[in-house]
Amino acid sequence: MGNKLSNCRDAVDSIKKTKAGRIIAHSKFYYTEPVDFVDQDWFLNAVLKIETTLEPLSLLSALQKIQVTAGRKSRGIRFGPRIIDLDIIFYDNIIFEHEHLMIPHPRMHKRRFVLLPICDIDPLVVHPGLRKNVSDLLAQINDNDQRICCYSSTDLKKPIKL
Repeated sequence: MGNKLSNCRDAVDSIKKTKAGRIIAHSKFYYTEPVDFVDQDWFLNAVLKIETTLEPLSLLSALQKIQVTAGRKSRGIRFGPRIIDLDIIFYDNIIFEHEHLMIPHPRMHKRRFVLLPICDIDPLVVHPGLRKNVSDLLAQINDNDQRICCYSSTDLKKPIKL
């Protein structure tokens, strides 16, 4: 919702300013077709690789504070429009299950908008539960699902053909 690029850049800046972690790598930005709740605008997605000393639940708490500061409301349509959505996809190579957090993210292997940006950073990172790398997981998604348009990290007016 709102200025998608500005929201994403503000979230990245907030991560840089907090103890949440040090940014190691940043994917391209991707405009992506919504899934599950499809009656809404396309999303803008990217992936960050961060180095953190926080444990998973503390990291989640830090990311949730950034979302609230950005104006995200806690209640809304599941998978619906939102100001910003910060998720933990992987945390090293652990499998972590808690009532408020599952790592790896439970739907990441079915989401082109997650897998493609991860491939920008490291296409060979392995999903610890599925024991497949993200490039192979991406190849398993039907090309007709989850349309994506890639943009450079500096100019959202110039699409990059995929």
